[in-house]
Amino acid sequence: METFVFLVGAAVILAGALGVVLSASATRAALSLIGTLFGIAVLFVAQEAHFLAAVQVIVYAGAIVVLFLFVLMLLGVDTTEDLSIEPITAQRPAAIVAGLAFFGMVMLALSAGADSVTGMPGAFDPVAGTVPDIVALGRSIFTTHVFALEATALLLTIAVVGAVVLVRKAETIDPDDDISPQLQDASTEDGEEA
Repeated sequence: METFVFLVGAAVILAGALGVVLSASATRAALSLIGTLFGIAVLFVAQEAHFLAAVQVIVYAGAIVVLFLFVLMLLGVDTTEDLSIEPITAQRPAAIVAGLAFFGMVMLALSAGADSVTGMPGAFDPVAGTVPDIVALGRSIFTTHVFALEATALLLTIAVVGAVVLVRKAETIDPDDDISPQLQDASTEDGEEA
């Protein structure tokens, strides 16, 4: 049964991830991301990490992706983009090089910590401790991983501020457009009567 749940969850995650990467519409990509996050929540439930599954659904699938969708709708990029036009010269080769460098760093980190998932033997053993999982998780986040938590909060804040800055357009004043149509009609009628 565990293998079946894992395979179904993995299939949902891979299908959602492919939908994020291959979708031409940003809105469809965000909706595919929700599917991916729900698949990850299923895998958390299979590992009996119910708190992490609830956080995955409520925070990530609920709040973060809704924020992404809100920004997408606010910016008006919900239409299909023309991917043949590159706004920055050599953008795709640079993205490929950056992706390969990131993949290399992940493989290096995984090979360095081959003894365990975290790289530290016995870093988190919920069975050995007498403290509830949520308390141990809170201690771990706010002591060992506090820098990563603060960096994530700063990154999300910068993303929201950047979205607001992108939405605000520089107002250009055209001398013909600064009078409203009603005032123009009234001035034309006054000019005709005189």
